[in-house]
Amino acid sequence: MADSFSKKENFKKKLAKQKEKAARREERKDSNDKGKSLDDMIMYVDANGQFTSTPPDANNKNVIDLNSIQLGAAPIEAEEVIKQGTVTFFSEKGYGFITEEKSKENIFFHSNNATEMIKKGNRVSFEVEKSPKGLSAVDIKVVK
Repeated sequence: MADSFSKKENFKKKLAKQKEKAARREERKDSNDKGKSLDDMIMYVDANGQFTSTPPDANNKNVIDLNSIQLGAAPIEAEEVIKQGTVTFFSEKGYGFITEEKSKENIFFHSNNATEMIKKGNRVSFEVEKSPKGLSAVDIKVVK
């Protein structure tokens, strides 16, 4: 029996795909970087921080002050140690929240960290420390 027109077309498409795949395989083989010498793989960094394949000029020596290099994260600026805020919530169980005046951030506190009796609405001064569950206020004093 003779093949139908669509079967012949599908067969031609299949052969064309196989040829394309073989051509791509050969191209990858030819452009493979394996086996290059070390000199072919070296990249240089110019004065602007851009990668280049040309070595730097031996006559142009830029002196870098090693003391000006800072490793790691940016320095942390000293924060204001004593902050002020208002007690916005206070539970009978002894915990509550203080809204800090400058950042309007709610900070958790427990009455054990207060030096005086605290009520809702009091203006207080406090220090902030990190706790396992986030920031918490310590050394809380009522501002008069």
